[in-house]
Amino acid sequence: MAVRPSPPVFLALATALVVAWSSGFVGIRFSHDSASVPQILFARSLFSGLGLLPFLIGPWARGPAIMARDLAEQGLFAFLGMFLYLGGFAMGIGAGVPTGLVALMADLVPLGIAALSAPMLGQGLTGRQWLGTGIACAGVLAVSADALALGTAPVWAYALPILGMLAFALSTVLQERRGGSRLTIVQRLGLQCLWAAVLFAPFAAAGGGLFPPISTDYSLGIAWLVVAATYGAWLIYYQFLRLYPPAVVSAVVYLSPPVTMVWAFFLFDDPLTWQMALGLVVTLAGVALVARRGG
Repeated sequence: MAVRPSPPVFLALATALVVAWSSGFVGIRFSHDSASVPQILFARSLFSGLGLLPFLIGPWARGPAIMARDLAEQGLFAFLGMFLYLGGFAMGIGAGVPTGLVALMADLVPLGIAALSAPMLGQGLTGRQWLGTGIACAGVLAVSADALALGTAPVWAYALPILGMLAFALSTVLQERRGGSRLTIVQRLGLQCLWAAVLFAPFAAAGGGLFPPISTDYSLGIAWLVVAATYGAWLIYYQFLRLYPPAVVSAVVYLSPPVTMVWAFFLFDDPLTWQMALGLVVTLAGVALVARRGG
């Protein structure tokens, strides 16, 4: 039975998306001591793609036959939405941009999608939704304030995470503009992950080899990134986009920073402050304004 938009469906998808999207931090935290960022991104993409391969060409394959045009199209979306998005943040950190500032730029993806939705999709936000966007951004700033620093990186380095954020926003809006791919969600995600692995491979190889020495923390981190942060987050995200406008779906991502703080508190004993709690409440209020249907 087809799922139709409704308040319970929106709440369920929004909750699942925030939990899965914010979980990427956990996988990175587990594996970053034993692998470089390019190695982590390569392994995440490769094993995610290989895990979905039986659903593309194997006995469990469902959906239309994959044509050369589909391969090229999903390669473009992988380049924009995975390689430039994740790579832009990784390169920014590598060039000396403070991690907190990079994370803040990543969390502003919904703002980029909202800005592109009006000229490319004709889905401009209402005044109430722009107010909600501003409130949500203020909540994100409150949550991230303690981790923010300007740093001493070259000026050009600060553009890398911004470009990564805009690339992901462009990828989302382009896919929506096409009216959705004829491929299934699983086919799209599998092809994009395999393309991303190809794109990340040269950078991983240049930074010490495709794979680091295997350790428990590295294996646990990659498994977490594959299952929770890729299969969970991206499959939910694409299903969400089939039911709701991109600007509304992406607004939910504003809740990722405070939920990430909760992950860090329970798994790594990182502190939680009243400022973070206040930021969560403010962000939630902003997202509610964006998501609430007018009239």
